[in-house]
Amino acid sequence: MQVPSPSAREAASMYGTAVAVFLVILVAALQGSAPTESPFPFHIPLDPEGTLELSWNVSYAQETVYFQLLVRELKAGILFGMSDRGELENADLVVLWTDGDGAYFGDAWSDQKGQVHLDSQQDYQLLRAQRTPEGLYLLFKRPFGTCDPNDYLIEDGTVHLVYGLLEEPLRSLEAINTSGLHTGLQRVQLLKPNISQPALPADTLTMEIRAPDVLIPGQETTYWCYISELPAGFPRHHIVMYEPIITGGNEALVHHMEVFQCAAEFESVPHFSGPCDSKMKPERLNYCRHVLAAWALGAKAFYYPEETGLAFGGPGSSRFLRLEVHYHNPLMIKGRRDSSGIRLYYTATLRRFDAGIMELGLVYTPVMAIPPQETAFVLTGYCTDKCTQLALPPSGIHIFASQLHTHLTGRKVVTVLARDGREREIVNRDNHYSPHFQEIRMLKKVVSVHPGDVLITSCTYNTEDRRLATVGGFGILEEMCVNYVHYYPQTRLELCKSAVDPGFLQKYFHLVNRFNSEEVCTCPQASVPEQFASVPWNSFNREVLKALYGFAPVSMHCNKSSAVRFQGEWDRQPLPEVVSRLEEPTPHCPASQAQRPAGPTVLSIGGGKG
Repeated sequence: MQVPSPSAREAASMYGTAVAVFLVILVAALQGSAPTESPFPFHIPLDPEGTLELSWNVSYAQETVYFQLLVRELKAGILFGMSDRGELENADLVVLWTDGDGAYFGDAWSDQKGQVHLDSQQDYQLLRAQRTPEGLYLLFKRPFGTCDPNDYLIEDGTVHLVYGLLEEPLRSLEAINTSGLHTGLQRVQLLKPNISQPALPADTLTMEIRAPDVLIPGQETTYWCYISELPAGFPRHHIVMYEPIITGGNEALVHHMEVFQCAAEFESVPHFSGPCDSKMKPERLNYCRHVLAAWALGAKAFYYPEETGLAFGGPGSSRFLRLEVHYHNPLMIKGRRDSSGIRLYYTATLRRFDAGIMELGLVYTPVMAIPPQETAFVLTGYCTDKCTQLALPPSGIHIFASQLHTHLTGRKVVTVLARDGREREIVNRDNHYSPHFQEIRMLKKVVSVHPGDVLITSCTYNTEDRRLATVGGFGILEEMCVNYVHYYPQTRLELCKSAVDPGFLQKYFHLVNRFNSEEVCTCPQASVPEQFASVPWNSFNREVLKALYGFAPVSMHCNKSSAVRFQGEWDRQPLPEVVSRLEEPTPHCPASQAQRPAGPTVLSIGGGKG
């Protein structure tokens, strides 16, 4: 592509001119190319105004992510990268900047004060820089793991992407401090599973569940609820796929969406379209919790495996559906209208298996609590061998997708399958989990669960900003630890969760009273939250609670869809014994260092072929 050279006058005014600064081409030889099968199948807007757009592809053979960053209105440069929770301090960055004379692309990192440093190991490699009428395209790549202590390890779960915009040229990269920049973050699952899309049946029909003409409120966060209704007499069908429908121009505002089916016992559900926390919302909408579809920013269409589909319609199934749309509007944009939603693909030709959804983890109860001021407190819920032995078919079930869920203090979630006392495989893990980014994720590999297996779900919480204990419950300031697993064939087991035995928790409160001068209320009329609120959270009380959760027997909820437990003794059950645990995977270091540049790549501002 021929890029025109700027005139002398334009060059002189480059400090204030966005267009003139980065009419760039790559001078160094191209160091590779992106995978050819589908150049960049995944893309998201990075900023609320849509001036930054990221597309990417994953090569599992090379253990490398290929990025394409479109910058529509570039001034003097940009920072882009990844960090643990979306902060620009302690971040792994790639930086494009100018000193007024030349332009440079380099691998960098920021320290805990936000100061930017050039990385001695250049693992981000620029492949192409190209100016187009749309803006500047940067194509670069990076291995999943680099074994560089300043680099972020790209893993299967959520990745917090960060960016910062440079307004003026700088004498050096070290002159950048992130605290003074216009910055932002976006969450995404970078390592999408490499699964082929099944063919849709010839008789596939579509149905759009969308809230019509919503005036998006001019506030940062809105959850919008809309009740939709299936046609009268709608027979039983299988959902085989679904995909998002996003109103054009709102791609950066529609954060995630879910479609729920209402409880079948209600013959009618009032029509409603409004904020989910509105006082005008009918109480009956709280009984629309059966998930049919869930989408989050960056996700593509969701396909069911060829042998299964999610049943809806017909006898015993509610005609009423609730669409929930999360609008993320940090710039408080007003006057924007939206009709986004989810398109269901369904067939009347029922597949061999009904898909099911099962809840794993912790029961919603205040007996499971996290002390305040904790950085990484772990709670664990069990689906025991006794429950799977009783409730699963002899041939077992096959988990193909998973949706992890906590409330605001959740930081990590993992579900592990154990068999005969040994951890065998990870069902799903997210080491950078965010409660603000929840989606149903296809598993890279189907996990088969047999009768007698144990499913262990652990959640890690951070309560550094809390003064009181955070108890389990339904409220947003309470906590949950759940993995909604999607599997087939459907069984009667809908919920397989645990909580510490309440009697043993009372022993804890009595013990705290014996060893502390401040009395904890253990009187019968005091609720568990009240008892936790009166605990003085010294190191002894914290460690004893942690130990209690690690050895005390549990109350098991091995429940049918009717919320009735399977027959058996479920209280005061011993914790499953696990004698062998899976080792943490060791990051794979790239074998060759030879192709990496020794320092930043120099870009030419002048004309030439790119």
